[in-house]
Amino acid sequence: MTAKGPKTRAEMDPAYQWNISEMIPDESILDGELTSIAEEASAYAEKYQGRLTESSETLLAAYREKDELYRRLEKIYTYAHMKRDEDNSVARYQALTDQSTMTIAAVSASLAFFSPELLAADEETVMAMIEETDGLDTYAFAIKDAFRMKAHVLSQAEESLLAQMSEVTGASGDIFTMLNNADLTFDSIKGEDGEETPVTHGTYIRLMQSHDRDVRKAAYDSMYASYGKLINTLATSYSYNTKTDVIGARLRKYADSREAALYGDSIPGEVYDNLISVVSDHLPALHRYTELRKKLLGVDKLYMYDMYVPLIELPKREVTFEEGLDIMRKALVPMGQDYLDKMNEGIDQGWIDVYENKGKTSGAYSFGCYDSYPYILLNYSSTLQDVFTIIHEMGHSMHSRYTRMTQPYIYGGHSIFTAEVASTVNESLLMHHLLETETDPKMRAYLLNMHLEEFRTTLFRQTMFAEFEDLTHKHVEGGGQLTADWLCEEYEKLNDKYYGPVVERDETIRLEWSRIPHFYRAFYVYQYATGYSAATAISGKILREGTPAAQRYIDFLRTGESDHPIELLKIAGVDMSRPEPIEDAMKTFEAILDEFEATVLNDDK
Repeated sequence: MTAKGPKTRAEMDPAYQWNISEMIPDESILDGELTSIAEEASAYAEKYQGRLTESSETLLAAYREKDELYRRLEKIYTYAHMKRDEDNSVARYQALTDQSTMTIAAVSASLAFFSPELLAADEETVMAMIEETDGLDTYAFAIKDAFRMKAHVLSQAEESLLAQMSEVTGASGDIFTMLNNADLTFDSIKGEDGEETPVTHGTYIRLMQSHDRDVRKAAYDSMYASYGKLINTLATSYSYNTKTDVIGARLRKYADSREAALYGDSIPGEVYDNLISVVSDHLPALHRYTELRKKLLGVDKLYMYDMYVPLIELPKREVTFEEGLDIMRKALVPMGQDYLDKMNEGIDQGWIDVYENKGKTSGAYSFGCYDSYPYILLNYSSTLQDVFTIIHEMGHSMHSRYTRMTQPYIYGGHSIFTAEVASTVNESLLMHHLLETETDPKMRAYLLNMHLEEFRTTLFRQTMFAEFEDLTHKHVEGGGQLTADWLCEEYEKLNDKYYGPVVERDETIRLEWSRIPHFYRAFYVYQYATGYSAATAISGKILREGTPAAQRYIDFLRTGESDHPIELLKIAGVDMSRPEPIEDAMKTFEAILDEFEATVLNDDK
């Protein structure tokens, strides 16, 4: 029997698709608009180059016109990217995304004079201009931050060259995206019912959560067999991505590629090192959890394909999308009525693209631009875990909503460092709601196990990824080569370190690095772990203190990028420059583990 795959986009119910036409109702304007933007960027250079700081009025006009160019361009790129993500096989949107990327490179090249020319001016003179003209104070933080970056800004000619090369330097990430979402396919397996079941990015985790061990192993083997066939190609792609990071850091005179990645948000390297150090110190707690997992599963040997199955088996229960939304609304009551009203309005406006379809980008995200809804892409499969995904992405989207209502365009985005806090606070509130309202002891044990899994997959696993990225970049910086064998061997060592001796080695998990999309955005994933730690602290404050803490948190959501992330988080009451939030998160994990262990072991007696 042939396995039935996902529906095509055209076969899906439009009621469960995002309202993307609200962003650009008429696609026919796009090609002409891209051309106009490129031409206007060229004219901008002719207008302002050589006279950027001749007066405060000129500097203000230059900032405003630059923002407007990028604002228009961002909208087209966002639309093209999201349309491509609806179905990666559609050539029209592949081409439009590429064209948008080319235009970004061209505009960046035309405007490359801006930073070098600004920084060539006397800093005190430029700062004095802020007081001279109404409106320039909007850009005060941006100007101060630009001068902070001065040591790493190149000459105008060099900046122009790098801007023109940006389309090429991103090629390895684009290649991986196409391989991963459009070209890679996985062999179908026999599901729990004995019928042929497709393995896709959207179904993989659900299959790995099956209580039928044969199903888990089959899905695991199917997924990694496909990556294994391309492992040398994937290693080459990742190697060049890493080399691009390393060379870029050297050109800009950073000590290394990690400093280059962290410097823009003014994140000290100690924050990264503290994360790895504190988590490493608490790995015995994770090893204790894997040992408990082996015992409760009743297996002679524990493998990595046993890591996702819930340890408490419950009757099959589907959570419809509508039920998921209702659970989310109840969980977020502590955030206050204004938050709930804005969220419900967004749902009604069509922010969310719900179900998997053929060719759709895997996973989930919140995305949009300053002038669009903060859209959410899902691949909803009707599990409780999907409810956590909805509330996670809604946290991102509400962050965007509050920011864009408050901040000007230049501060309308978010550092990943702060963005991951916004999503994970919501998850923490959901878990608290579920544990508080659950009366069935077995279901409560299930939720405790789920909470432990959040820590494992977000705090422990993402820190392992962060350590891997640090390792690969240092290897290249030291003159090493990222071959497939080296990458697999080093990844396997890290996996052994994090999961401990109870987990059996196999020839499969060593391939896992090859399928992680975030590795193509270097030194990104550590922020999931720091964000989880900060969110654990903030959600605790909201639940203990009520409205005052919730209001402080919403004040933080409004800040966008108007200051550096560590300073912004202090508004919500957390100082991530210190190791204490990570230490406290580790203690929370251990306390949950104690409760779960006592519950399940007492039930066995």
